[in-house]
Amino acid sequence: MVSANRQNNKLTMETADLIATLGVSLLLIAFFLQSFKFIKAESYIYCLLNLFGAAIAGYASWLIPFIPFVILEAVWSLVAVLSLISLYRSQKFHVKQSEQI
Repeated sequence: MVSANRQNNKLTMETADLIATLGVSLLLIAFFLQSFKFIKAESYIYCLLNLFGAAIAGYASWLIPFIPFVILEAVWSLVAVLSLISLYRSQKFHVKQSEQI
Protein backbone atom coordinates (compact mmCIF):
# COMPACT_ATOMS: atom_id res chain seq x y z
CA MET A 1 0.00 0.00 0.00
CA VAL A 2 2.76 2.44 0.91
CA SER A 3 4.76 1.64 -2.22
CA ALA A 4 1.69 2.25 -4.40
CA ASN A 5 1.28 5.71 -2.83
CA ARG A 6 4.95 6.46 -3.43
CA GLN A 7 4.62 5.42 -7.05
CA ASN A 8 1.57 7.66 -7.50
CA ASN A 9 3.39 10.55 -5.84
CA LYS A 10 6.43 9.99 -8.05
CA LEU A 11 4.25 9.97 -11.14
CA THR A 12 2.49 13.13 -10.00
CA MET A 13 5.80 14.87 -9.30
CA GLU A 14 7.21 13.91 -12.69
CA THR A 15 4.06 15.11 -14.42
CA ALA A 16 4.00 18.31 -12.36
CA ASP A 17 7.69 18.88 -13.12
CA LEU A 18 7.08 18.64 -16.86
CA ILE A 19 4.05 20.93 -16.70
CA ALA A 20 5.91 23.42 -14.48
CA THR A 21 8.88 23.41 -16.85
CA LEU A 22 6.60 24.39 -19.74
CA GLY A 23 4.91 27.16 -17.74
CA VAL A 24 8.12 28.61 -16.33
CA SER A 25 9.74 28.44 -19.78
CA LEU A 26 6.96 30.59 -21.21
CA LEU A 27 7.41 33.11 -18.40
CA LEU A 28 11.16 33.24 -18.93
CA ILE A 29 10.77 33.64 -22.70
CA ALA A 30 8.45 36.60 -22.10
CA PHE A 31 10.92 38.11 -19.62
CA PHE A 32 13.87 37.64 -21.97
CA LEU A 33 12.10 39.03 -25.04
CA GLN A 34 10.84 42.08 -23.17
CA SER A 35 14.11 42.73 -21.34
CA PHE A 36 16.10 42.78 -24.57
CA LYS A 37 13.48 44.88 -26.38
CA PHE A 38 12.37 42.20 -28.84
CA ILE A 39 8.79 42.80 -27.71
CA LYS A 40 7.05 45.50 -25.70
CA ALA A 41 5.43 44.92 -22.34
CA GLU A 42 2.31 46.47 -23.89
CA SER A 43 1.97 43.78 -26.56
CA TYR A 44 -0.42 40.89 -26.99
CA ILE A 45 2.40 38.35 -27.24
CA TYR A 46 3.94 39.46 -23.94
CA CYS A 47 0.59 39.35 -22.13
CA LEU A 48 -0.32 35.98 -23.64
CA LEU A 49 3.05 34.43 -22.75
CA ASN A 50 2.59 35.64 -19.18
CA LEU A 51 -1.02 34.45 -19.03
CA PHE A 52 -0.35 30.95 -20.33
CA GLY A 53 2.96 30.59 -18.52
CA ALA A 54 1.48 31.59 -15.17
CA ALA A 55 -1.65 29.48 -15.68
CA ILE A 56 0.39 26.39 -16.57
CA ALA A 57 2.86 26.91 -13.72
CA GLY A 58 -0.07 27.50 -11.36
CA TYR A 59 -1.67 24.24 -12.44
CA ALA A 60 1.61 22.42 -11.81
CA SER A 61 1.77 23.99 -8.34
CA TRP A 62 -1.78 22.81 -7.70
CA LEU A 63 -0.81 19.26 -8.60
CA ILE A 64 1.91 18.98 -5.96
CA PRO A 65 0.01 20.96 -3.96
CA PHE A 66 2.05 24.08 -3.20
CA ILE A 67 -0.53 26.74 -2.35
CA PRO A 68 1.77 29.81 -2.11
CA PHE A 69 2.75 29.32 -5.75
CA VAL A 70 -0.84 28.60 -6.75
CA ILE A 71 -1.76 32.02 -5.32
CA LEU A 72 1.25 33.70 -6.96
CA GLU A 73 0.47 32.25 -10.37
CA ALA A 74 -3.26 32.99 -10.04
CA VAL A 75 -2.49 36.66 -9.35
CA TRP A 76 0.06 36.67 -12.20
CA SER A 77 -2.59 35.24 -14.56
CA LEU A 78 -5.16 37.78 -13.39
CA VAL A 79 -2.75 40.66 -14.03
CA ALA A 80 -2.05 39.28 -17.50
CA VAL A 81 -5.79 39.08 -18.27
CA LEU A 82 -6.31 42.64 -17.03
CA SER A 83 -3.37 43.78 -19.16
CA LEU A 84 -4.89 42.09 -22.22
CA ILE A 85 -8.21 43.81 -21.59
CA SER A 86 -6.50 47.16 -21.14
CA LEU A 87 -4.45 46.66 -24.30
CA TYR A 88 -7.55 45.71 -26.30
CA ARG A 89 -9.50 48.71 -25.02
CA SER A 90 -6.67 51.15 -25.74
CA GLN A 91 -6.23 49.85 -29.29
CA LYS A 92 -9.98 49.92 -29.87
CA PHE A 93 -10.03 53.54 -28.62
CA HIS A 94 -7.18 54.52 -30.95
CA VAL A 95 -8.97 52.95 -33.93
CA LYS A 96 -12.20 54.83 -33.15
CA GLN A 97 -10.27 58.06 -32.62
CA SER A 98 -8.46 57.74 -35.97
CA GLU A 99 -11.77 57.04 -37.77
CA GLN A 100 -13.17 60.34 -36.49
CA ILE A 101 -10.30 62.35 -37.95
